[in-house]
Amino acid sequence: MSHLESPAGLSTSGRYVILFCAFLGWLCAGIHMSITSLAMQPAAIDLLDRTRELDKVRLKALNQQVPKKGAPPAASPMSSSDVQQLKHWKGLVTGWFAWYQCAFLFGAASGGLLFGRFGDQWGRSKAMAASILTYSVMAGAAGFAQEPWQLLILWYLACTGVGGMWPNGVALVSEAWASMSRPMVAGVIGTAANIGIFLFATAASYISITPDGWRWVMAVAAVPGVLGIITLICVPESPHWLAARRDQVAGTAKQHSKWEVFRPPLLSATAIGIILATIPLIGAYGSANWMVPWAGDVGDAATPPNPFLKAYVQQARALTGIVGSLLGGWIGSLFGRRTTYFVISLAALMISQYTFWFVVPTDSTFLVWVAALGFFSGIYFGWLPLFLPELFPTRIRSTGAGVSFNFGRILTAATVFTTGYLTEIFGGDYAQIGRVTSLIFALGMIAILLAPNTSTKHLVD
Repeated sequence: MSHLESPAGLSTSGRYVILFCAFLGWLCAGIHMSITSLAMQPAAIDLLDRTRELDKVRLKALNQQVPKKGAPPAASPMSSSDVQQLKHWKGLVTGWFAWYQCAFLFGAASGGLLFGRFGDQWGRSKAMAASILTYSVMAGAAGFAQEPWQLLILWYLACTGVGGMWPNGVALVSEAWASMSRPMVAGVIGTAANIGIFLFATAASYISITPDGWRWVMAVAAVPGVLGIITLICVPESPHWLAARRDQVAGTAKQHSKWEVFRPPLLSATAIGIILATIPLIGAYGSANWMVPWAGDVGDAATPPNPFLKAYVQQARALTGIVGSLLGGWIGSLFGRRTTYFVISLAALMISQYTFWFVVPTDSTFLVWVAALGFFSGIYFGWLPLFLPELFPTRIRSTGAGVSFNFGRILTAATVFTTGYLTEIFGGDYAQIGRVTSLIFALGMIAILLAPNTSTKHLVD
C-alpha cells in the first residue's frame, strides 16, 4: 500500500475509536505539561520547607516587601540581610523548578525512545495504552512526595509516559486515516495537548495552586489511568503495522534494528526531524514557559496579591494555541511544509522579542502578546504530526517520530539548565532571559531551508 486510503481490516468506527483515544491520551498529557509549569514552583517551596531549607511563611512575607514598579519608596526598606535571604531562597526554588522542568523533558525524551520502540515492536495501541497508564500511575504516586528529590524521580517516571504517548498516537492515527484526511487529524492531535493545558489552567484559575495546596493536581493527573485501561481493551491495531509485522515474521520484509534511524539512509531524515522538533520545544520550555513563574512572582508581589495571574498567562497561551495547533496541519498542507515553518518561526521571533523587551505581566496588553505567541507556537504542534511521519517508512515510523520529537527534549533540557544559570547572571530578570532564549526561533528560519519537501509525498511503506 503506497499511501493511506482506507486501511484494510479497519472499520470506520475503529478509525474513530483510534482518533478519540489518541486525542484524549494527548490531551491528558497536556495536563501533565501544564502541571509542570503551574504546580512545580509551589511544590518546590512546600517540599523545601518540609526539609527546612527555607521558611515558606517568611518567604511569602519577604516577597511582598519587594518594591513594586511605580510604587513610592517603602517607609521601611528591606534590610541587606533580608535581601540576601530572599535571593538565596528564590535561587533554591528557581533551581528546583528548573530541575522539575528537566525531569519532564528527560522523562519525555527517554519515554519517547522506549515506548516508540515498543510501538514498532509490539504494536501502536498497546504502547499507547502503556504510556497513558505510566503517566497516570506515576503522577498519582508523586502526590505523596515528602522531599524535593522524591518528586523529581516520580515526575521523571510519569513523564516517560508523556513522551511515549506522542509517537505512538501520531503513528497510529497517521496510519489509520486516509491521506486526504491527514492534515485534519494532524491538527486534531496537535491541538489536544493545548486543550489539556487550557483546561488545567482554567481549573487553576479557580482553585489556586499554592505551597499549602498543590497535591490535588497529582490526583487529577492520575485520573487518565481509566483511559489507559480502555485503550488497552478497545483500541484496534494499525493495519499497516500488522501488515509490516506479518512480512517480518514471514521473512519477506527488510530487517532493521532499533538504531536504523541513526544510520544512512534514514540518518539525514532523523537529524532534520530532531532539529525541527527542537526549535518549538526550546521556544516553549526554554523561553515562553518562564513567563509563568515571572507572572507568578509579579502576581504574588502585587497590591493586592494576584495568585491567579500565572494561571491567566497559561490560559491565554493555551487558548490560542488550541486554534493554532488545530489549523497547523491544514496550513502546512495548504501553503507547504517549509513555507509554513519559516513564517511561524519569524512571527514567534518578533512577538517574543517584543514581549520580553517592552511588556511586563501587570500591563494590560501582556496577555494579548502571550496569546499571540501561543497561536503561532501552536501551529508548530499541528505541523509536526503532519510532517514527522512523512520522513519515515512504516517499519520504523513510531521510533523515528519518537526520536525526532523527543530527542529535542534532551537539547531543550540543556537550555533549561542554561536558563537556570541565566537567572543568576541577570539577577532573576525573566525579561532579559527571554530576550536571549527566544532567539532560537531565528534558528528555525534557517533550519527549515535544509528540510526535504514532503508536501507532495504520501506516507511510504
